[in-house]
Amino acid sequence: MRPKNHPLAVSKKPQGQVTRGKTARNRLRQVDNFLLLYEPGLLTRKDGPFADALFVDLGYGAEAVTTLESAARFRRLNPTLKILGVEIEPERVAAALPYSDARTFFRLGGFNLPLQPGETVRAMRAFNVLRQYEENEVAPAWEQLGRYVLPGGLLIEGTSNPSGAIWAANLLRRDEAGWQREALVFFTNFHLGFDPLEFQTILPKNYIHHVLPGESIGEFFSAWKAACAETSPMRTWGLRQWYVSAAEGLARHGYRINLRRKWLSKGWMIWENPQE
Repeated sequence: MRPKNHPLAVSKKPQGQVTRGKTARNRLRQVDNFLLLYEPGLLTRKDGPFADALFVDLGYGAEAVTTLESAARFRRLNPTLKILGVEIEPERVAAALPYSDARTFFRLGGFNLPLQPGETVRAMRAFNVLRQYEENEVAPAWEQLGRYVLPGGLLIEGTSNPSGAIWAANLLRRDEAGWQREALVFFTNFHLGFDPLEFQTILPKNYIHHVLPGESIGEFFSAWKAACAETSPMRTWGLRQWYVSAAEGLARHGYRINLRRKWLSKGWMIWENPQE
């Protein structure tokens, strides 16, 4: 019998709430592309417990599409990568099971991940999941998920609009002490133009109610809007150039923004070591 604090010693009843499950095809394509560019070493790592470690798609929705799309993308980099799709709704799992194979699994579960003995997790995506919870439920959910992730592993947790044209996500890194906040990541494909106000509507749950004067995220958005105003002449050269210039302006305001063009020119802005 496993001790009660063992990560696999979880309740048989999945812990969490059923999501709407409405996920369009390619909605999370740019989340996958971000991970491929940001952490290729984690997706390909094969030493020790990472040899068979899983990528977990938590809350894939009414169809298995996001899990299957991630499997196809990530396996171009690591053909042997094992991928687990987890859903809290039995009917959704049943509908996904025909798409299972030797390296792609679908299981019933929630924040208490349905891992089998010996399984470990290298990275996890939880998108459009925690947004429906109360804010005070976010940290406990993170903590529970952290029990399954190997030190050095990642959790990307956030929210997108229905098409995936814009999203914002927490990037958490697991160490021996638990999760460390590595970054708050913003993405736009510029199809909706560019306005920081658009990102306020899709912030992760731990931030969305704090866009207020005196709050860290509120001050961040004030600085971002100011940087946009200061760099508005760059609109002449297109939205991407304005986006890059505004990010550089944020850095001048004292924010730790990753200014590498490989991120900004593709629509990703990474605020490193963010505060709440």
